[in-house]
Amino acid sequence: MARLLPVATTVFAMLLSIQPVPIPGYAAVTPAFTLMAAYHWTIYRPDLLPALALFVIGTLQDLLTGGPTGVTALLLLLAYSIVLTHRRHFVNRPFAFVWGGFTLLSSGAMLFLWALHSLLAAEFLDLRGTVFRGVLTVAAFPAASFLLGRTQRALMGEG
Repeated sequence: MARLLPVATTVFAMLLSIQPVPIPGYAAVTPAFTLMAAYHWTIYRPDLLPALALFVIGTLQDLLTGGPTGVTALLLLLAYSIVLTHRRHFVNRPFAFVWGGFTLLSSGAMLFLWALHSLLAAEFLDLRGTVFRGVLTVAAFPAASFLLGRTQRALMGEG
């Protein structure tokens, strides 16, 4: 059962990302919880979070939110590829280093999403919402990382 933990927590993060919150405009700036989970598991247990699972989770997130289908899947697969390529730089490093890596990754991810959505809309979209979402995502990462690490240690006996 513990081998399903990375996929299960990434699905949970996706569901958390799409939960309606009664705050006006919150949907546009919801932290990228799915990206946080994908980043964590790609560093610590990439063998248990296959690219196919990220593709399915990302596609499902797009279908449930009504966004352009495939955008989140593409983002997660790009992030997975980037992190997997540089994984050795993050394993057994202090949290500040891992957080810094996530800050770079999520900043690039937010700009990528902004550019893609601007392209699809055929106009430059307001960048403020993207910046705010990026800040919220980076700010929420320590809590998400703590919970994912704690769950990993409790259920898998590692981390």
